Amino acid sequence: MAHQTVAINFIKGKNLINNVCNLSPTRNLCVQVLSSDESSPNADLRDLAVIALRVAASNASSILTDAKMLIDDANLNPEVQQGLSDCKENILDAEDQLEDTIAALLEDDDTQAQKWLKAALAAITTCDASIPGDDDVLSVKSAQFRQLCNIAIVITKALPNLKF
Repeated sequence: MAHQTVAINFIKGKNLINNVCNLSPTRNLCVQVLSSDESSPNADLRDLAVIALRVAASNASSILTDAKMLIDDANLNPEVQQGLSDCKENILDAEDQLEDTIAALLEDDDTQAQKWLKAALAAITTCDASIPGDDDVLSVKSAQFRQLCNIAIVITKALPNLKF
């Protein structure tokens, strides 16, 4: 991976997206997400990480909207409503942590970016644990959230001088 990282640091745009996404277990989603931004053709690694994080934040907002809508369903049993309420709080935390990740990346603080990104993933895991079952709309979207965050992790691991 170190040799690939060196090569990745000197290319931009579509070639960079293809190289980075080849490192991702969700290659097709990675290419789709990273190519979706108008800045993609001139993007460097840090730019691509920010693109992935913004898409993940949008996904988190969608989860939050769905959770709020479901909480208001009077037909849900109180335990499920409480789980949704707990999930909502965790998603709010995840959104904040993604913003902190972006801020850290923009300040070239890759170690802090990794810390905040891991915290956002932990928040979505806690959210999932609050809600029974794994086939509801929130579980599907949280799986997408994880995939989007994992794309950002692949990119941030490729940033120079970052040690794990």
